[in-house]
Amino acid sequence: MFARLILLALAAALCATTAIAQNAPPTRIRGTIAAVEGPTLSINTREGPKVDVLLNDPLTVRTVKKVDLADIKPNAYVGIATRAGANGELRAIEVLVFPEAMRGASEGYYPWDLEPGSMMTNGTVTGTVEATSGRELSLSFKGNSNKIVVPSDTPIVTFAPAERADLKPGAPVMFGATKNAEGKLAAGSVTVGKDGVAPPM
Repeated sequence: MFARLILLALAAALCATTAIAQNAPPTRIRGTIAAVEGPTLSINTREGPKVDVLLNDPLTVRTVKKVDLADIKPNAYVGIATRAGANGELRAIEVLVFPEAMRGASEGYYPWDLEPGSMMTNGTVTGTVEATSGRELSLSFKGNSNKIVVPSDTPIVTFAPAERADLKPGAPVMFGATKNAEGKLAAGSVTVGKDGVAPPM
């Protein structure tokens, strides 16, 4: 009886650990592809170390293409990484214009790891005005709003379809990975740069 209770306790602990791992936030990976070997993608990360990521099946592969700042109109759904300006204003580091099918993705205002102290705003553009250098966008999200200055040299992209064959050594990538049941990093979606445009996120 006592042994059975121990086994039940161990099973419960294992299930809890698995649930925690599955609910853990994804690890964002940025870098360049070092190698592709079967279902494993080896990445030379931005931080330096090389990491191996198991590619799930099915796998979504997308790329990014440039968008002009002037083409961002009211009601567009965007994600903008920002840093704080000298006077406290939010200044864009990069802008992602989401396809309409992804409207509402990760809506909100929260810390981002593009650079130390950076933040991310995902929301709907409610207004645009010309700024001294670039344009100021007003974004609404979950009953709140931010005004963000987008300098004219800010990388601005949107998603575009890509294929698994685009995952080649040397290609820049950015994606989120989570640990699977075996404790290995795995990903079901990868954003890869091509045609000279790298994911700026």
